[in-house]
Amino acid sequence: MRFGITFDYLCPFARNANEAVLNGLSSGRDWDVEFVPFSLSQTATEEGSPDVFADTDISGIRALHWGIAARDTDPEHFPEVHRAIFSLRHDEGRDIGDEDLLRKAVSGAGADPDQLAEEVASGRPAETLARQHTEAVERWAVFGVPTFIHGEIATFVRLMSRGVVEDVDRVLSMLEWTDLNEFKRTRIPR
Repeated sequence: MRFGITFDYLCPFARNANEAVLNGLSSGRDWDVEFVPFSLSQTATEEGSPDVFADTDISGIRALHWGIAARDTDPEHFPEVHRAIFSLRHDEGRDIGDEDLLRKAVSGAGADPDQLAEEVASGRPAETLARQHTEAVERWAVFGVPTFIHGEIATFVRLMSRGVVEDVDRVLSMLEWTDLNEFKRTRIPR
């Protein structure tokens, strides 16, 4: 199955779903996945304000640039880089805007931090973020992360458990069921 999944390292639900997709891929699921960067900070800007896609002082933007750089220039290491940046934010509670911490996380994931820093400095990841975020909004009306995209159908979900492949299987099995528009629990029994 071919699908996309949006991500922003700021969101714990994006982490849950993206890790589940990564786990599915590493366990042999026959998925063709596009990881689509999406900036929650951009969605929070007031109308008429400048876009945030290149502003690394804005929350989450620098980390998105590093993730995009890994995805686009070092796909072999992208899965572990992707996990490491989410972990930096959600396990360690660290500042994902700190380049030194990103370098350490990327290095620990097996990627070359100098190579990724060079790619980030080129400006291409910022341009990619702007293009892919804007396409997600304009083409599929994406408003948050994680959103699963299959063909012309986009579905925002919040998976409560971290990294569970079977949860993604359930989501994927429902993507083409367009008679269900919204399914939202009023309370989560936990």
